[in-house]
Formats: sequence, C-alpha cells, structure tokens
Amino acid sequence: MIKNTSTFKLTALAVITPLLFTACSSTQSTNQQSDAPVPATKFDLSHWKINVPVDLNNDGKIDEIDVEEIQTYAHPDFFYLDEKGYMVFTSPNKALTSANSTNTRSELRQMIRGSNTKIKTKHSKNNFALAVHPLSDRFGSVGGKMEATLKVDHVALRATDPDKKAAYSVVVGQIHAGKDQALIDTKLGYGWGNEPLKIYYKKWPGHKTGSVFWNYERNLAKTNPDRTDITYPVWGNTWENPNEPGGAGIALGEEFSYTVNVYKNVMHLTFSAQGKEDVNYSINLGNNVDAYGKVDEKDHPHGYAADWHYFKAGAYNQCSTKSAKGIWYPGCLGTGDWSTDKQNGDYAQVSFSKLELSPATPPTK
Repeated sequence: MIKNTSTFKLTALAVITPLLFTACSSTQSTNQQSDAPVPATKFDLSHWKINVPVDLNNDGKIDEIDVEEIQTYAHPDFFYLDEKGYMVFTSPNKALTSANSTNTRSELRQMIRGSNTKIKTKHSKNNFALAVHPLSDRFGSVGGKMEATLKVDHVALRATDPDKKAAYSVVVGQIHAGKDQALIDTKLGYGWGNEPLKIYYKKWPGHKTGSVFWNYERNLAKTNPDRTDITYPVWGNTWENPNEPGGAGIALGEEFSYTVNVYKNVMHLTFSAQGKEDVNYSINLGNNVDAYGKVDEKDHPHGYAADWHYFKAGAYNQCSTKSAKGIWYPGCLGTGDWSTDKQNGDYAQVSFSKLELSPATPPTK
C-alpha cells in the first residue's frame, strides 16, 4: 500500500494537551476466588487496565480493573485464562456499558503509566502522540506497537436488523483517540474521541467462515455527516457483504495475527494467518491520504495529528444495547441474564494466545 509522509506545523500555543485531567477510576473487588491461574500469570499486563461488563461494587458503573489489580484478577465468565492458556474475553449483547458507549465490552486499555496512578488516565504521559504533534515530547511515547495472535470463538447469532453493518461482528483491536473537551473547544478539529483503527471480525449465521477487515474513522465532529468509517479488506468480505467468504475467510476458532506499528506518523498494519498470504497496509495518520494513497477530501486535512491515542484489545461487541436508526444499532437480542444469553448465543467471545506492547520500530523494507 502507498504511504504518505507529509506533515504539517502547529504552534504549541494553539494546541491544548491533556496534562491535568481527572482519572476515571473505580474500586471493586476481584472475582478470582481460587488458586487457578489468572491472565496476568501468562500475559504481561503491566501496562493494561480492563473494563468488564459487570458492577461488582454496586456503584452503577461498569467495573474498571486497574494495572495493579489486574495482576491477580479474573472473572469466571468474562475475563479468564482457559485450560489451553488463552486469555479469554467475553461480552454479552445486553449488559453494562462504559459511559460513552452503548456497546458492551470486555476490553483492555493501554496504560503507559503502568501502576503509577499519580499520572492520571488522560494525562499526556499515559498516552501516545504522533511525531507531527507539536508537543510530542510531552507524551508517554511517540507511536507504539501492539502485536496479537487470537481466535474469535463466537459472535452474536441474532439481530432484528441483520442488514446493518455492525450485526454479527466484534472488534478485536483498536487505536482510540482521546475524547477531550479542551481540544474540542479550540475549534481545531480534534478531541472527538474517534478511532483511527478498529480491527473487525464478522461472521453471518450459517456461514462456514467469517471476514476480517479494518476501519479508519474520519476524524470529524460527531454531528458531521461525513464522519464515517472507511473499510479495508483483509480476508473474506467487508462488513456490508452478506455473501459466504468460503476459503477466503477465517473460521471461528481459527487463529490469526495482527501487528499495529505506529512509527512516527505512519500506522503500519500486518495481518497473517496460516495458509494465507500476509496482508499489509500503511496509512499516515497525520494527513488525509488514505491507505491506497488517495487524498480523502472529506477527512480532516491533518487527520489525527493533534490528538492523543492509546491501544485497546479484547472483545468489543458490536451489538448495541440500544435500538435505533443507523448502522450501529442492529437490534441484537438478549435478556441481560448471562446464563440465558450464553445459551441463546447472544454474546461475543475472543481468545488471545499472544498480546504484546512495545515501542514503535522502523518498518522493514
């Protein structure tokens, strides 16, 4: 794929960065009640926290397990180490959600600060920036790398609006830009909390295989009609295609890998699976040139250049708990009772055999 390395200049005074924000935190008991291994016994979770779709401390909010607590944490239904050593994430269709979403998730959030809670979650030192950011030296890192090997065990089986794109799908990896009212108030076009990367798996009921693809969201205001996801195929179809992918797709339980390497301003993606050719993309996140090398006139001209970012990984169920118009509301079924919903197949589940964070590296030529 074609990559573009052009950048732009902003004065530091014109950009407000997240230096002094209050952390979003909660305290809750762990759900690990035996001597069984927890995910952190096999995986390095020293720079991750997790949201799980339960409220064990009865504060009315989704439980958020911080870096220190996750070292001894597991939930028997939604986050655990299975007998084969996979780190399992499960997300029902109907359960508690985070404040800014109507989708349930069992999902990790990168915490560059590690266990140093003196650095707040939205502080620049806990997030990464692109090299083009005029204050990039104030961030926890410039870019970064996330590598994963995983299999999707299950996606939701029932949707009342199956033709909506989000039906039967789960997001297994993300780069999220920070939602930042201070940046929004500058009128520079940043801080909306959009997502330059979402890695999807989607499988229609009755199909033998599903599809893997990734989306880039234009970095525009929520009210802007051009704010939409641009979809790039990996294996099988993209999310609007109801046809059987067959041998071109990925089956439930079939492992595949992704590497997300944000080096300076360019996001390099590599996807691999046994028996399939690697798929590679590169896209400069600091401009509006797409992953095919074409200028996208509808995108922000400087992309995500002045935003702050973090990685996410796990099971972000694309079945919204809300029924409404739009592609994000496929009307998935569920009762909110986990035993019932599990039996009916109203959930998503993803299992990782590898998940690693590291500094960004120059791309191989």
